Amino acid sequence: MNDSNAATPAAIPSAESGGEGLRHTSNFLRDIIAEDVRNKTFGDAAIQTRFPPEPNGYLHIGHAKAICIDFGLADEFGGKTNLRFDDTNPEKEEQEYVDSIQKDVRWLGFEWERLCYASDYFPQLFEWALQLIRSGYAYVDDLTAEEIRQYRGTLTEPGRDSPYRNRAIHENLDLFVRMKAGEFPDGSRVLRAKIDMASPNMNMRDPVMYRILHATHHRTGDEWCIYPMYDFAHGQSDSIEHVTHSMCTLEFADHQPLYRWYIEQLGIFPSQQIEFDRLNLTYTLLSKRKLLQLVEEKRVNAWDDPRMPTLSGIRRRGFTPEAIRAFCAAIGATRTNGITDLEMLEHFQRDDLNRRARRAMAVLHPLKLVIDNYPADKVEFVDVANNPEDPAAGTRQAPFSRELYIEQDDFREVPPPKYYRLSPGKEVRLRSAYFVTAQSVVKAADGSLVEVHCTYDPLSRGGNSPDGRKVKSTMHWVSAAHAISAEIRLYDKLFSKPDPYDFAEGGDIFDNLNPHSLEVLTGAKLEPSLAAANLDDRYQFERVGYFCLDPDSTPGHLVFNRTLALKDTWAKIEKKTGKEPGT
Repeated sequence: MNDSNAATPAAIPSAESGGEGLRHTSNFLRDIIAEDVRNKTFGDAAIQTRFPPEPNGYLHIGHAKAICIDFGLADEFGGKTNLRFDDTNPEKEEQEYVDSIQKDVRWLGFEWERLCYASDYFPQLFEWALQLIRSGYAYVDDLTAEEIRQYRGTLTEPGRDSPYRNRAIHENLDLFVRMKAGEFPDGSRVLRAKIDMASPNMNMRDPVMYRILHATHHRTGDEWCIYPMYDFAHGQSDSIEHVTHSMCTLEFADHQPLYRWYIEQLGIFPSQQIEFDRLNLTYTLLSKRKLLQLVEEKRVNAWDDPRMPTLSGIRRRGFTPEAIRAFCAAIGATRTNGITDLEMLEHFQRDDLNRRARRAMAVLHPLKLVIDNYPADKVEFVDVANNPEDPAAGTRQAPFSRELYIEQDDFREVPPPKYYRLSPGKEVRLRSAYFVTAQSVVKAADGSLVEVHCTYDPLSRGGNSPDGRKVKSTMHWVSAAHAISAEIRLYDKLFSKPDPYDFAEGGDIFDNLNPHSLEVLTGAKLEPSLAAANLDDRYQFERVGYFCLDPDSTPGHLVFNRTLALKDTWAKIEKKTGKEPGT
Protein backbone atom coordinates (compact mmCIF):
# COMPACT_ATOMS: atom_id res chain seq x y z
CA MET A 1 0.00 0.00 0.00
CA ASN A 2 1.33 3.44 -0.90
CA ASP A 3 1.69 6.11 1.75
CA SER A 4 1.19 9.71 0.80
CA ASN A 5 3.21 10.67 3.88
CA ALA A 6 6.35 9.58 2.06
CA ALA A 7 9.77 10.72 3.11
CA THR A 8 12.42 11.21 0.46
CA PRO A 9 14.73 8.19 0.05
CA ALA A 10 17.84 10.11 1.08
CA ALA A 11 16.18 11.12 4.32
CA ILE A 12 15.31 7.67 5.62
CA PRO A 13 16.90 7.22 9.07
CA SER A 14 17.60 3.91 10.69
CA ALA A 15 16.51 2.91 14.16
CA GLU A 16 20.20 2.87 15.07
CA SER A 17 20.15 6.66 15.17
CA GLY A 18 17.18 6.61 17.52
CA GLY A 19 15.24 8.65 14.98
CA GLU A 20 17.70 11.52 15.02
CA GLY A 21 17.33 11.58 11.24
CA LEU A 22 14.28 13.77 11.85
CA ARG A 23 16.72 16.65 11.94
CA HIS A 24 17.75 15.98 8.37
CA THR A 25 14.41 15.06 6.82
CA SER A 26 12.97 18.01 4.93
CA ASN A 27 9.37 18.88 5.71
CA PHE A 28 7.26 21.98 5.48
CA LEU A 29 7.08 22.50 9.25
CA ARG A 30 10.83 22.84 9.46
CA ASP A 31 10.79 25.19 6.47
CA ILE A 32 8.19 27.45 8.15
CA ILE A 33 10.15 27.62 11.39
CA ALA A 34 13.42 28.27 9.56
CA GLU A 35 11.80 31.12 7.63
CA ASP A 36 10.40 32.62 10.83
CA VAL A 37 13.84 32.45 12.42
CA ARG A 38 15.43 34.19 9.43
CA ASN A 39 12.74 36.89 9.34
CA LYS A 40 12.67 37.27 13.14
CA THR A 41 8.89 36.90 13.03
CA PHE A 42 8.89 36.67 16.81
CA GLY A 43 11.82 38.98 17.35
CA ASP A 44 14.60 37.46 19.37
CA ALA A 45 12.23 35.12 21.21
CA ALA A 46 13.25 31.47 21.28
CA ILE A 47 11.18 28.95 19.36
CA GLN A 48 8.49 27.64 21.71
CA THR A 49 6.26 24.64 21.00
CA ARG A 50 3.89 22.62 23.13
CA PHE A 51 2.37 19.15 23.22
CA PRO A 52 -1.23 19.59 24.49
CA PRO A 53 -2.99 16.25 25.11
CA GLU A 54 -6.38 16.01 26.78
CA PRO A 55 -6.04 13.70 29.81
CA ASN A 56 -9.04 11.57 28.85
CA GLY A 57 -7.17 8.44 27.80
CA TYR A 58 -3.74 6.93 27.20
CA LEU A 59 -1.45 8.19 24.45
CA HIS A 60 -1.24 6.06 21.31
CA ILE A 61 1.20 5.70 18.41
CA GLY A 62 -0.50 8.60 16.61
CA HIS A 63 0.47 10.90 19.46
CA ALA A 64 4.07 9.71 19.13
CA LYS A 65 4.32 11.46 15.78
CA ALA A 66 3.06 14.74 17.27
CA ILE A 67 5.43 14.39 20.24
CA CYS A 68 8.42 13.82 17.96
CA ILE A 69 7.46 16.84 15.86
CA ASP A 70 6.78 19.20 18.77
CA PHE A 71 9.85 18.27 20.80
CA GLY A 72 12.13 17.43 17.88
CA LEU A 73 11.71 20.66 15.94
CA ALA A 74 11.97 22.84 19.04
CA ASP A 75 15.19 21.08 19.98
CA GLU A 76 16.56 21.43 16.45
CA PHE A 77 16.10 25.20 16.52
CA GLY A 78 17.35 25.65 20.07
CA GLY A 79 13.87 26.15 21.45
CA LYS A 80 11.74 24.65 24.19
CA THR A 81 8.59 22.55 24.48
CA ASN A 82 5.91 22.61 27.15
CA LEU A 83 3.75 19.66 28.09
CA ARG A 84 0.30 21.18 28.59
CA PHE A 85 -2.78 19.26 29.59
CA ASP A 86 -5.94 20.47 27.87
CA ASP A 87 -8.05 19.73 30.94
CA THR A 88 -11.25 21.61 30.14
CA ASN A 89 -13.64 18.65 30.21
CA PRO A 90 -13.82 17.41 33.83
CA GLU A 91 -16.32 14.62 33.16
CA LYS A 92 -13.81 12.63 31.07
CA GLU A 93 -10.45 13.52 32.58
CA GLU A 94 -8.57 11.70 35.34
CA GLN A 95 -5.26 11.93 37.17
CA GLU A 96 -4.49 8.39 35.96
CA TYR A 97 -4.28 9.72 32.42
CA VAL A 98 -2.15 12.70 33.47
CA ASP A 99 0.36 10.35 35.08
CA SER A 100 0.42 7.93 32.15
CA ILE A 101 0.97 10.72 29.61
CA GLN A 102 3.98 12.07 31.49
CA LYS A 103 5.43 8.56 31.69
CA ASP A 104 4.93 7.97 27.96
CA VAL A 105 6.53 11.26 26.88
CA ARG A 106 9.58 10.53 28.99
CA TRP A 107 9.72 6.95 27.73
CA LEU A 108 9.90 8.27 24.16
CA GLY A 109 13.01 10.17 25.20
CA PHE A 110 11.75 13.73 25.69
CA GLU A 111 11.64 16.15 28.61
CA TRP A 112 9.42 19.24 28.74
CA GLU A 113 10.49 22.73 29.71
CA ARG A 114 7.33 23.43 31.71
CA LEU A 115 4.46 21.27 32.87
CA CYS A 116 1.27 23.28 32.30
CA TYR A 117 -2.48 22.85 32.52
CA ALA A 118 -5.23 24.75 30.75
CA SER A 119 -6.90 24.84 34.17
CA ASP A 120 -3.98 26.99 35.35
CA TYR A 121 -5.37 29.67 33.05
CA PHE A 122 -9.06 29.49 34.02
CA PRO A 123 -8.95 32.87 35.86
CA GLN A 124 -7.23 34.60 32.91
CA LEU A 125 -9.56 32.98 30.37
CA PHE A 126 -12.54 34.20 32.39
CA GLU A 127 -11.17 37.74 32.37
CA TRP A 128 -10.60 37.57 28.62
CA ALA A 129 -14.18 36.37 28.15
CA LEU A 130 -15.36 39.46 30.09
CA GLN A 131 -13.17 41.60 27.83
CA LEU A 132 -14.86 40.20 24.72
CA ILE A 133 -18.30 40.80 26.23
CA ARG A 134 -17.39 44.42 27.01
CA SER A 135 -16.10 44.84 23.44
CA GLY A 136 -19.36 43.53 22.03
CA TYR A 137 -17.77 40.35 20.72
CA ALA A 138 -19.48 37.84 23.03
CA TYR A 139 -22.99 37.27 24.41
CA VAL A 140 -24.90 34.89 26.67
CA ASP A 141 -27.29 32.69 24.72
CA ASP A 142 -30.31 30.89 26.21
CA LEU A 143 -30.86 28.58 23.25
CA THR A 144 -30.58 24.87 23.91
CA ALA A 145 -27.79 22.87 22.29
CA GLU A 146 -30.25 21.48 19.74
CA GLU A 147 -31.60 24.94 18.94
CA ILE A 148 -28.07 26.26 18.47
CA ARG A 149 -27.44 23.48 15.95
CA GLN A 150 -30.63 24.38 14.09
CA TYR A 151 -29.78 28.08 14.01
CA ARG A 152 -26.23 27.42 12.81
CA GLY A 153 -27.35 26.48 9.29
CA THR A 154 -25.63 24.06 6.94
CA LEU A 155 -22.64 24.01 4.65
CA THR A 156 -24.83 25.42 1.87
CA GLU A 157 -27.15 27.64 3.92
CA PRO A 158 -26.16 30.50 6.23
CA GLY A 159 -27.08 30.43 9.88
CA ARG A 160 -29.61 32.62 11.67
CA ASP A 161 -28.96 35.04 14.47
CA SER A 162 -29.96 33.84 17.92
CA PRO A 163 -32.79 35.91 19.41
CA TYR A 164 -30.38 36.62 22.29
CA ARG A 165 -27.52 37.81 20.05
CA ASN A 166 -28.18 41.50 20.63
CA ARG A 167 -28.52 41.45 24.38
CA ALA A 168 -27.15 44.54 26.05
CA ILE A 169 -23.54 44.36 27.17
CA HIS A 170 -24.42 44.97 30.82
CA GLU A 171 -26.98 42.14 30.73
CA ASN A 172 -24.43 39.76 29.19
CA LEU A 173 -21.89 40.68 31.85
CA ASP A 174 -24.42 40.11 34.62
CA LEU A 175 -25.55 36.74 33.25
CA PHE A 176 -22.01 35.50 32.65
CA VAL A 177 -20.91 36.38 36.18
CA ARG A 178 -23.98 34.61 37.53
CA MET A 179 -23.18 31.59 35.35
CA LYS A 180 -19.79 31.44 37.07
CA ALA A 181 -21.46 31.81 40.45
CA GLY A 182 -23.49 28.64 39.80
CA GLU A 183 -26.95 30.21 39.64
CA PHE A 184 -28.03 28.29 36.54
CA PRO A 185 -28.34 24.56 35.77
CA ASP A 186 -26.24 22.65 33.25
CA GLY A 187 -27.12 23.41 29.64
CA SER A 188 -29.37 26.37 30.42
CA ARG A 189 -27.02 29.02 29.01
CA VAL A 190 -23.76 29.34 27.09
CA LEU A 191 -21.41 32.16 26.24
CA ARG A 192 -20.91 32.56 22.50
CA ALA A 193 -18.53 34.66 20.43
CA LYS A 194 -20.27 37.17 18.15
CA ILE A 195 -18.65 36.77 14.74
CA ASP A 196 -20.60 35.99 11.55
CA MET A 197 -23.59 33.66 11.26
CA ALA A 198 -23.26 33.75 7.46
CA SER A 199 -19.59 32.73 7.39
CA PRO A 200 -18.81 29.85 4.99
CA ASN A 201 -16.68 28.44 7.83
CA MET A 202 -19.09 26.84 10.30
CA ASN A 203 -16.59 27.37 13.13
CA MET A 204 -17.01 31.13 12.76
CA ARG A 205 -20.79 31.09 13.20
CA ASP A 206 -20.86 32.39 16.76
CA PRO A 207 -19.01 29.46 18.37
CA VAL A 208 -19.67 28.53 21.98
CA MET A 209 -16.95 29.79 24.33
CA TYR A 210 -18.22 28.56 27.73
CA ARG A 211 -20.78 26.03 28.91
CA ILE A 212 -22.25 25.40 32.36
CA LEU A 213 -21.08 22.12 33.83
CA HIS A 214 -21.44 21.35 37.53
CA ALA A 215 -18.73 18.68 37.64
CA THR A 216 -15.74 18.16 39.89
CA HIS A 217 -12.45 18.84 38.14
CA HIS A 218 -9.48 16.58 38.88
CA ARG A 219 -7.33 19.62 39.78
CA THR A 220 -9.63 22.57 40.60
CA GLY A 221 -12.30 20.54 42.39
CA ASP A 222 -15.61 22.44 42.52
CA GLU A 223 -14.10 25.90 42.14
CA TRP A 224 -15.56 26.26 38.66
CA CYS A 225 -18.94 25.32 37.20
CA ILE A 226 -18.33 26.93 33.81
CA TYR A 227 -15.66 25.52 31.53
CA PRO A 228 -14.12 26.98 28.36
CA MET A 229 -14.49 25.16 25.08
CA TYR A 230 -11.34 23.84 23.38
CA ASP A 231 -11.32 26.55 20.70
CA PHE A 232 -11.41 29.33 23.27
CA ALA A 233 -8.88 27.78 25.65
CA HIS A 234 -6.34 26.48 23.15
CA GLY A 235 -5.10 29.58 21.34
CA GLN A 236 -5.14 31.69 24.47
CA SER A 237 -3.17 29.05 26.39
CA ASP A 238 -0.63 29.09 23.55
CA SER A 239 -0.46 32.88 23.81
CA ILE A 240 0.04 32.84 27.57
CA GLU A 241 2.98 30.47 27.12
CA HIS A 242 4.35 32.49 24.17
CA VAL A 243 4.11 29.46 21.91
CA THR A 244 5.51 30.51 18.55
CA HIS A 245 4.50 27.46 16.54
CA SER A 246 1.36 25.60 17.62
CA MET A 247 1.44 22.47 15.50
CA CYS A 248 -1.65 20.27 15.32
CA THR A 249 -3.25 17.79 12.94
CA LEU A 250 -5.26 18.62 9.84
CA GLU A 251 -8.71 18.24 11.38
CA PHE A 252 -8.04 21.58 13.11
CA ALA A 253 -7.34 23.45 9.87
CA ASP A 254 -10.89 24.83 9.72
CA HIS A 255 -10.45 26.06 13.28
CA GLN A 256 -7.42 28.19 12.44
CA PRO A 257 -9.44 31.35 11.52
CA LEU A 258 -11.15 31.16 14.91
CA TYR A 259 -7.78 30.61 16.61
CA ARG A 260 -6.50 33.82 15.00
CA TRP A 261 -9.74 35.75 15.62
CA TYR A 262 -9.62 35.29 19.40
CA ILE A 263 -5.95 36.33 19.57
CA GLU A 264 -6.53 39.39 17.38
CA GLN A 265 -9.58 40.61 19.30
CA LEU A 266 -7.78 40.22 22.62
CA GLY A 267 -4.55 41.80 21.36
CA ILE A 268 -2.34 39.14 22.95
CA PHE A 269 0.86 37.32 21.92
CA PRO A 270 0.35 36.18 18.30
CA SER A 271 0.89 32.43 18.47
CA GLN A 272 0.40 30.78 15.10
CA GLN A 273 -1.28 27.46 14.37
CA ILE A 274 0.13 25.15 11.69
CA GLU A 275 -1.52 21.88 10.63
CA PHE A 276 0.08 18.63 9.49
CA ASP A 277 -1.16 15.16 8.58
CA ARG A 278 -2.20 12.79 11.32
CA LEU A 279 -0.81 9.29 11.50
CA ASN A 280 -3.10 6.56 10.18
CA LEU A 281 -1.89 2.96 10.30
CA THR A 282 -3.32 -0.12 8.64
CA TYR A 283 -4.88 -2.71 10.97
CA THR A 284 -4.89 -0.06 13.71
CA LEU A 285 -7.57 1.89 15.54
CA LEU A 286 -6.50 5.34 16.78
CA SER A 287 -9.74 6.71 18.20
CA LYS A 288 -9.45 7.28 21.95
CA ARG A 289 -13.21 6.87 22.26
CA LYS A 290 -13.08 3.47 20.56
CA LEU A 291 -9.98 2.44 22.48
CA LEU A 292 -11.76 3.28 25.72
CA GLN A 293 -14.68 1.16 24.52
CA LEU A 294 -12.30 -1.76 23.94
CA VAL A 295 -11.11 -1.46 27.53
CA GLU A 296 -14.51 -0.91 29.12
CA GLU A 297 -16.09 -3.83 27.24
CA LYS A 298 -13.10 -6.01 28.19
CA ARG A 299 -12.29 -6.86 24.59
CA VAL A 300 -8.70 -6.26 25.69
CA ASN A 301 -7.24 -6.59 29.16
CA ALA A 302 -6.38 -2.93 29.80
CA TRP A 303 -4.99 0.23 28.21
CA ASP A 304 -1.55 -1.41 28.24
CA ASP A 305 -2.67 -4.64 26.61
CA PRO A 306 0.17 -5.42 24.14
CA ARG A 307 -2.36 -5.57 21.30
CA MET A 308 -3.37 -1.95 21.89
CA PRO A 309 -1.75 0.86 19.86
CA THR A 310 -1.23 2.84 23.06
CA LEU A 311 2.36 3.71 23.92
CA SER A 312 1.97 1.79 27.17
CA GLY A 313 0.70 -1.21 25.20
CA ILE A 314 3.45 -1.28 22.62
CA ARG A 315 6.03 -0.66 25.35
CA ARG A 316 4.72 -3.73 27.19
CA ARG A 317 4.88 -5.65 23.93
CA GLY A 318 8.58 -4.84 23.68
CA PHE A 319 8.75 -1.94 21.23
CA THR A 320 11.59 0.51 21.80
CA PRO A 321 11.48 4.32 21.81
CA GLU A 322 14.41 4.42 19.40
CA ALA A 323 12.44 2.48 16.78
CA ILE A 324 9.36 4.65 17.20
CA ARG A 325 11.39 7.85 16.83
CA ALA A 326 13.06 6.48 13.70
CA PHE A 327 9.68 5.53 12.26
CA CYS A 328 8.24 8.98 12.95
CA ALA A 329 11.27 10.60 11.37
CA ALA A 330 10.87 8.49 8.25
CA ILE A 331 7.19 9.28 7.64
CA GLY A 332 7.82 13.01 8.12
CA ALA A 333 5.01 15.57 7.93
CA THR A 334 2.86 16.68 5.01
CA ARG A 335 -0.32 18.65 4.38
CA THR A 336 -2.24 15.62 3.12
CA ASN A 337 -3.57 12.72 5.17
CA GLY A 338 -2.57 9.25 4.05
CA ILE A 339 -2.30 5.67 5.26
CA THR A 340 0.95 4.14 6.44
CA ASP A 341 1.48 0.38 6.42
CA LEU A 342 1.79 -1.14 9.86
CA GLU A 343 4.58 -3.26 8.37
CA MET A 344 6.68 -0.10 8.06
CA LEU A 345 6.57 0.48 11.82
CA GLU A 346 7.39 -3.19 12.38
CA HIS A 347 10.31 -2.90 9.94
CA PHE A 348 11.92 -0.16 12.02
CA GLN A 349 11.35 -2.16 15.17
CA ARG A 350 12.97 -5.28 13.75
CA ASP A 351 15.87 -3.19 12.48
CA ASP A 352 16.42 -1.83 15.98
CA LEU A 353 15.97 -5.14 17.79
CA ASN A 354 18.22 -6.99 15.37
CA ARG A 355 21.10 -4.84 16.64
CA ARG A 356 20.23 -4.54 20.33
CA ALA A 357 18.38 -7.74 21.27
CA ARG A 358 20.33 -10.46 23.02
CA ARG A 359 19.93 -13.90 21.46
CA ALA A 360 18.52 -16.80 23.44
CA MET A 361 17.24 -20.30 22.71
CA ALA A 362 13.63 -21.07 23.50
CA VAL A 363 11.53 -24.02 22.40
CA LEU A 364 7.88 -23.02 22.21
CA HIS A 365 6.44 -26.43 21.23
CA PRO A 366 8.83 -28.92 22.87
CA LEU A 367 9.71 -32.34 21.53
CA LYS A 368 12.20 -34.50 23.47
CA LEU A 369 15.40 -35.37 21.59
CA VAL A 370 17.57 -38.12 23.11
CA ILE A 371 21.18 -38.57 21.95
CA ASP A 372 21.74 -42.28 22.45
CA ASN A 373 25.55 -42.27 22.19
CA TYR A 374 26.05 -39.23 24.44
CA PRO A 375 27.08 -40.09 28.04
CA ALA A 376 24.04 -40.08 30.29
CA ASP A 377 25.79 -38.28 33.16
CA LYS A 378 27.71 -35.76 31.07
CA VAL A 379 26.98 -32.03 30.93
CA GLU A 380 29.11 -29.64 28.94
CA PHE A 381 28.81 -25.98 28.12
CA VAL A 382 28.97 -24.55 24.62
CA ASP A 383 29.73 -20.94 23.73
CA VAL A 384 26.87 -19.12 22.05
CA ALA A 385 27.08 -15.57 20.69
CA ASN A 386 24.85 -13.11 22.53
CA ASN A 387 24.35 -11.06 19.36
CA PRO A 388 26.08 -11.82 16.04
CA GLU A 389 25.40 -8.19 15.01
CA ASP A 390 27.38 -6.90 17.98
CA PRO A 391 30.69 -8.68 18.71
CA ALA A 392 31.06 -6.55 21.85
CA ALA A 393 28.03 -8.33 23.32
CA GLY A 394 30.26 -11.37 23.87
CA THR A 395 29.14 -14.95 24.39
CA ARG A 396 27.36 -17.00 26.98
CA GLN A 397 27.63 -20.67 27.92
CA ALA A 398 24.62 -22.87 27.32
CA PRO A 399 24.41 -26.29 29.02
CA PHE A 400 24.31 -29.32 26.71
CA SER A 401 23.28 -32.81 27.79
CA ARG A 402 22.03 -36.16 26.52
CA GLU A 403 18.36 -35.13 26.54
CA LEU A 404 17.29 -31.96 24.78
CA TYR A 405 14.16 -30.19 23.65
CA ILE A 406 13.68 -29.19 20.04
CA GLU A 407 10.70 -27.66 18.23
CA GLN A 408 8.05 -30.11 17.11
CA ASP A 409 8.19 -28.59 13.63
CA ASP A 410 11.89 -29.42 13.42
CA PHE A 411 11.19 -33.16 13.06
CA ARG A 412 9.12 -35.03 10.50
CA GLU A 413 8.90 -38.79 10.51
CA VAL A 414 7.80 -38.60 6.88
CA PRO A 415 9.39 -35.40 5.58
CA PRO A 416 7.72 -33.42 2.77
CA PRO A 417 9.75 -32.37 -0.29
CA LYS A 418 12.54 -29.85 0.43
CA TYR A 419 12.31 -30.45 4.17
CA TYR A 420 15.87 -30.00 5.42
CA ARG A 421 15.33 -30.32 9.14
CA LEU A 422 15.50 -33.51 11.19
CA SER A 423 13.97 -36.74 9.88
CA PRO A 424 15.00 -40.42 10.06
CA GLY A 425 18.51 -40.86 8.64
CA LYS A 426 19.02 -37.11 8.08
CA GLU A 427 21.82 -35.15 9.72
CA VAL A 428 21.45 -31.57 11.03
CA ARG A 429 23.47 -29.17 13.12
CA LEU A 430 22.47 -28.26 16.67
CA ARG A 431 23.30 -24.59 17.17
CA SER A 432 26.91 -24.16 18.46
CA ALA A 433 26.97 -27.83 19.52
CA TYR A 434 27.12 -30.99 17.37
CA PHE A 435 25.88 -32.71 14.25
CA VAL A 436 23.14 -35.23 15.04
CA THR A 437 21.36 -37.85 12.94
CA ALA A 438 17.84 -39.09 13.72
CA GLN A 439 17.58 -42.86 14.21
CA SER A 440 14.20 -43.79 15.72
CA VAL A 441 11.09 -42.48 17.46
CA VAL A 442 9.01 -43.38 20.52
CA LYS A 443 5.25 -42.99 20.34
CA ALA A 444 2.43 -43.05 22.84
CA ALA A 445 -0.42 -45.55 22.69
CA ASP A 446 -2.50 -43.11 20.67
CA GLY A 447 0.24 -42.82 18.07
CA SER A 448 1.44 -39.37 19.09
CA LEU A 449 5.15 -38.69 19.04
CA VAL A 450 6.83 -38.78 22.47
CA GLU A 451 10.53 -38.47 21.68
CA VAL A 452 13.09 -38.78 18.93
CA HIS A 453 16.31 -40.75 19.33
CA CYS A 454 19.45 -39.77 17.49
CA THR A 455 23.23 -40.13 17.49
CA TYR A 456 25.84 -37.39 17.47
CA ASP A 457 29.28 -36.92 15.96
CA PRO A 458 31.67 -36.14 18.88
CA LEU A 459 34.17 -34.60 16.45
CA SER A 460 31.71 -31.94 15.31
CA ARG A 461 31.75 -29.94 18.55
CA GLY A 462 31.00 -26.29 17.88
CA GLY A 463 28.81 -27.22 14.94
CA ASN A 464 31.54 -27.95 12.40
CA SER A 465 32.56 -31.31 10.94
CA PRO A 466 36.29 -32.08 10.72
CA ASP A 467 35.83 -33.77 7.34
CA GLY A 468 34.11 -30.74 5.89
CA ARG A 469 30.73 -32.31 5.25
CA LYS A 470 27.83 -29.90 5.03
CA VAL A 471 24.32 -29.95 6.44
CA LYS A 472 21.41 -27.84 5.27
CA SER A 473 19.79 -27.05 8.58
CA THR A 474 20.81 -25.58 11.92
CA MET A 475 18.35 -26.00 14.78
CA HIS A 476 18.06 -24.43 18.20
CA TRP A 477 17.63 -26.56 21.31
CA VAL A 478 17.45 -26.45 25.09
CA SER A 479 18.94 -28.93 27.55
CA ALA A 480 16.02 -30.76 29.16
CA ALA A 481 17.70 -31.03 32.56
CA HIS A 482 18.42 -27.31 32.69
CA ALA A 483 15.40 -25.86 30.90
CA ILE A 484 13.10 -23.41 32.64
CA SER A 485 9.39 -23.37 31.91
CA ALA A 486 7.59 -20.21 30.84
CA GLU A 487 4.29 -18.91 29.57
CA ILE A 488 4.56 -17.43 26.09
CA ARG A 489 2.05 -14.91 24.77
CA LEU A 490 2.03 -14.69 20.99
CA TYR A 491 0.51 -11.36 19.94
CA ASP A 492 -0.73 -10.48 16.47
CA LYS A 493 -2.73 -7.66 14.88
CA LEU A 494 -5.81 -6.67 16.89
CA PHE A 495 -7.88 -6.24 13.72
CA SER A 496 -8.15 -8.66 10.81
CA LYS A 497 -8.66 -6.02 8.09
CA PRO A 498 -6.30 -3.24 6.97
CA ASP A 499 -9.18 -0.81 7.47
CA PRO A 500 -10.96 -1.64 10.75
CA TYR A 501 -13.87 0.54 9.64
CA ASP A 502 -14.55 -1.73 6.67
CA PHE A 503 -17.53 -3.61 8.07
CA ALA A 504 -20.88 -4.68 6.64
CA GLU A 505 -23.95 -2.47 6.87
CA GLY A 506 -25.55 -2.90 10.24
CA GLY A 507 -22.28 -4.22 11.66
CA ASP A 508 -19.72 -2.72 13.95
CA ILE A 509 -16.02 -1.99 13.90
CA PHE A 510 -15.52 -4.72 16.47
CA ASP A 511 -16.77 -7.27 13.95
CA ASN A 512 -13.26 -6.97 12.51
CA LEU A 513 -11.43 -7.93 15.69
CA ASN A 514 -8.89 -10.64 15.00
CA PRO A 515 -9.92 -13.79 16.96
CA HIS A 516 -6.29 -14.95 16.80
CA SER A 517 -4.69 -11.76 18.12
CA LEU A 518 -3.44 -13.65 21.19
CA GLU A 519 -2.27 -17.24 21.58
CA VAL A 520 -1.01 -18.40 24.96
CA LEU A 521 1.51 -21.24 25.21
CA THR A 522 2.06 -22.73 28.66
CA GLY A 523 4.63 -25.47 28.06
CA ALA A 524 7.55 -23.62 26.51
CA LYS A 525 11.09 -24.58 27.53
CA LEU A 526 13.78 -21.89 27.73
CA GLU A 527 17.52 -21.85 28.23
CA PRO A 528 18.39 -21.17 31.90
CA SER A 529 19.97 -17.73 31.29
CA LEU A 530 16.47 -16.33 30.74
CA ALA A 531 15.67 -16.82 34.41
CA ALA A 532 17.60 -13.56 34.98
CA ALA A 533 15.61 -11.56 32.42
CA ASN A 534 14.55 -8.02 33.35
CA LEU A 535 11.56 -6.03 32.14
CA ASP A 536 13.76 -3.71 30.08
CA ASP A 537 15.59 -6.56 28.33
CA ARG A 538 14.85 -7.44 24.73
CA TYR A 539 15.54 -10.88 23.26
CA GLN A 540 15.58 -12.60 19.96
CA PHE A 541 14.48 -16.18 20.53
CA GLU A 542 16.52 -17.75 17.76
CA ARG A 543 14.52 -18.78 14.69
CA VAL A 544 11.30 -17.74 16.48
CA GLY A 545 11.00 -13.98 16.97
CA TYR A 546 11.59 -11.05 19.30
CA PHE A 547 10.37 -11.29 22.90
CA CYS A 548 10.37 -9.41 26.18
CA LEU A 549 9.48 -10.22 29.78
CA ASP A 550 5.94 -9.28 30.80
CA PRO A 551 5.17 -7.53 34.13
CA ASP A 552 2.88 -10.44 35.02
CA SER A 553 6.00 -12.54 35.60
CA THR A 554 6.86 -13.85 39.04
CA PRO A 555 10.02 -15.71 40.15
CA GLY A 556 8.22 -19.02 39.76
CA HIS A 557 6.24 -18.16 36.66
CA LEU A 558 7.94 -16.30 33.83
CA VAL A 559 5.82 -14.74 31.09
CA PHE A 560 7.29 -13.58 27.78
CA ASN A 561 5.50 -11.50 25.15
CA ARG A 562 6.24 -11.80 21.47
CA THR A 563 7.06 -8.38 20.11
CA LEU A 564 7.33 -9.44 16.48
CA ALA A 565 8.01 -12.52 14.43
CA LEU A 566 11.30 -12.60 12.53
CA LYS A 567 9.71 -12.23 9.10
CA ASP A 568 9.93 -8.66 7.80
CA THR A 569 7.11 -8.07 5.34
CA TRP A 570 8.09 -4.47 4.71
CA ALA A 571 11.68 -5.39 3.89
CA LYS A 572 10.37 -7.79 1.26
CA ILE A 573 8.16 -5.05 -0.18
CA GLU A 574 11.18 -2.75 -0.38
CA LYS A 575 13.28 -5.37 -2.13
CA LYS A 576 10.55 -6.25 -4.60
CA THR A 577 9.52 -2.70 -5.49
CA GLY A 578 12.79 -0.88 -4.99
CA LYS A 579 11.02 1.59 -2.72
CA GLU A 580 12.38 3.12 0.40
CA PRO A 581 10.39 2.84 3.63
CA GLY A 582 7.58 5.35 3.65
CA THR A 583 6.94 5.30 -0.10
